[in-house]
Amino acid sequence: MSAVPGEKKRLVLNLFEMNCVSHITHGLWRLPDNNRERFNDLDYWTELARLLEDGGFDAVFLADVIGTYDVFRGSADTSIREGLQIPNNDPALVVPAMAAVTQHLGFGITFSTTYEPPFAWARRVSTLDHLTKGRVGWNVVTSYLPNAARNFGHDDEVEHDHRYELAEEYLDVLYKLWEGSWDDDAITADRDGNVFADPAKIRPIHHDGTYFKVEGPHLPSPTRQRTPVIFTATASDAGSAFAGKHAEVVFTGGATVESLQETIARIRKEAVAAGREADDVRFITIAGVIVGRTQQEADAKLATFQEYASQDGYLAHTGLPFDPTAFPPETKLQEITADDGGVGRWKTFDPEQTVGEFLAGFGDLSTQPLLAVGTPEVVADEIERWLDEVGIDGINLLQYHSYDTARDFIELVVPVLRERGRLRASYDVHESLRARIFGAGDRLPDTHPATRYRGGAHLPDASPTKKEAIQ
Repeated sequence: MSAVPGEKKRLVLNLFEMNCVSHITHGLWRLPDNNRERFNDLDYWTELARLLEDGGFDAVFLADVIGTYDVFRGSADTSIREGLQIPNNDPALVVPAMAAVTQHLGFGITFSTTYEPPFAWARRVSTLDHLTKGRVGWNVVTSYLPNAARNFGHDDEVEHDHRYELAEEYLDVLYKLWEGSWDDDAITADRDGNVFADPAKIRPIHHDGTYFKVEGPHLPSPTRQRTPVIFTATASDAGSAFAGKHAEVVFTGGATVESLQETIARIRKEAVAAGREADDVRFITIAGVIVGRTQQEADAKLATFQEYASQDGYLAHTGLPFDPTAFPPETKLQEITADDGGVGRWKTFDPEQTVGEFLAGFGDLSTQPLLAVGTPEVVADEIERWLDEVGIDGINLLQYHSYDTARDFIELVVPVLRERGRLRASYDVHESLRARIFGAGDRLPDTHPATRYRGGAHLPDASPTKKEAIQ
């Protein structure tokens, strides 16, 4: 949460995970004693959950995609060889197992609004929030892979800004279900009167919009949080406006610290424009932490990771429409692509760059904008700088090795951060995930757009068909 006057800002600490072999550290699954290939094993997830809770992590952030990376070299072959997010399992299904062996660890679950209907997801995430006693967050994404679109019956990727139009109505449906469909006291559990729930306090939502038609009511009863903590992952203009209106926590980044700060400022401005407070939104970003008991030990770990890093994996992940490895390193990019500066999902380039210069950044782990390599004190100094000078609120810790990355952080960095007042010494046993992040209760603040539906406000009284029948 943000610091109150006179207190240091506390770090929101998440581990960045995915239910696959090679998430975003391509090639490193081959490291000695790495557990990545065990991701199909339930014990992998329960062991990890216990480790993170013992180490005081706030949550595990579970990424996801629903298609393959098949643009680079014209097919998914490179991704398949690299294990690059294929094979890949549903992130939500490991949450109950992790929750069963923990009491406090939160779960950020990635799910797309573009291809699956909202009613089923609303039910699923409410079920998870019940089972975890209020420890669930939802990372709202709109899905970017062309193969994802084709997997759900489309000819090609749904246009970027249109995906956000779909997402806008999708969330409106969910807010009606989560916030408006049930009153908190709808369940009476009256054994003598044989009344479990009061029908007068449970209502359909009768949503009839441009893209979705949902009658309701919501099937699960209200959960501890009602609406899960809303995460978004974005840096685009359309995504920033969407995040400013809806997000409680934004997972964002940039090629430089300056671009990251620009995104944070833009989303805070969008939040205010949407009638919220600028501080209603927290910001987390990927951070690389390689820690050793000495600087030499940390440097040696980084060198080992660099040795195993796969350039092909990073090229495929970026979705390059051309293969720079097929050309001599002295070739200028303007000779092999008509694009004038933007290719793939992230990488930008100067057309005067050579192939060799362009390739130098792929697989180079030292180019991560937020990277700390060193002793526990050096790492803690950097994290404090990120909090106080860069302006972030938390990190998704990048995993180079499972579980050594998390274990090193817990054993070496956590004690220093706790001593400096940047991490809590223990969990509050009564906290939901939202209360932990914001320190202000289980439910959404009144400034959030979802709350307009509380108590059934702003819902139609009945569908047109029902109205006609009444008349």
